[in-house]
Amino acid sequence: MPVLRRTARDDRRRSLSQNFLHPDWAERVVESADVHSGQLVLEVGAGPGVMTLALARRQAEVIALELDSVWARKLADVVRGGGFSQVRVLRADVLTFPLPSRPFRVVGSLPFGATTAILRRLLEDPRVPMQRADLIVQWEVARKRSSVPPDTLLGTIWTPWWEFELGHRIPSTAFKPVPRAEACHLVIRRRTPPLLPPSMAAAYGDFVRTWWTRRRGIEERPGAL
Repeated sequence: MPVLRRTARDDRRRSLSQNFLHPDWAERVVESADVHSGQLVLEVGAGPGVMTLALARRQAEVIALELDSVWARKLADVVRGGGFSQVRVLRADVLTFPLPSRPFRVVGSLPFGATTAILRRLLEDPRVPMQRADLIVQWEVARKRSSVPPDTLLGTIWTPWWEFELGHRIPSTAFKPVPRAEACHLVIRRRTPPLLPPSMAAAYGDFVRTWWTRRRGIEERPGAL
């Protein structure tokens, strides 16, 4: 029986958690995101560009980030060929990429293995002028993040500035290759007005972390309520 050898493409898929969304679902998510002409959109994990092109057709100003150099190069060729001059494709990691200094939106299908790190990057400093994020994440992550009231440490830290809402539930078969878990369109909106001034984010975060640690210590103590 022949042994199937892993290719470089297989290695990239594994290391970068690549599961690409079907174009029909990408169109549905972008339509639900209600992106308008001229809006600045940072796309995370552009891959083959199904969401990039859906955004471009709506005349958004798109910065498409893709960590995989092969897909970044292919997508740049597609964008040039389509004449989408308002779209920039960059080989970059959102975890280190400088976020825009003017109001912007975020759209993207997040690699499941990096979801929490990316959410931290986008949400932990509310002075960053992100207005809304429409993200495809694992279903369980979306359910947890949209819990009201928040029941996690990060949810408690983020809630003064951000509201979370469940969008479309997306079956695993909407991706290629098919992942083990279902996904969801998670909508994150900036609170207007916020519950706390953005300048208090660092102090509030420290307070919540201290309170959370003490609460866990009490709950884990024998005989604690």
